[in-house]
Amino acid sequence: MEQMNFTLIEALHTNKQVYLTYYKRRQCITETGYIQFVDSLGDLFIFIDDVFELKNKLRLSELIDVRLA
Repeated sequence: MEQMNFTLIEALHTNKQVYLTYYKRRQCITETGYIQFVDSLGDLFIFIDDVFELKNKLRLSELIDVRLA
């Protein structure tokens, strides 16, 4: 979890694209996008997906994996 948090922060500060894998509605979803906001204490992050350029709010606890693209 700590390593994923560091990757999110790095992507936020360098504006690098990331691959996110997370749980949503009992499904495992992988998306590509950019991190806009990270709140580790509040268990929240916001990313903008690459396809529709929509803002998505997710809990850090729902995150399975994050990798720099």
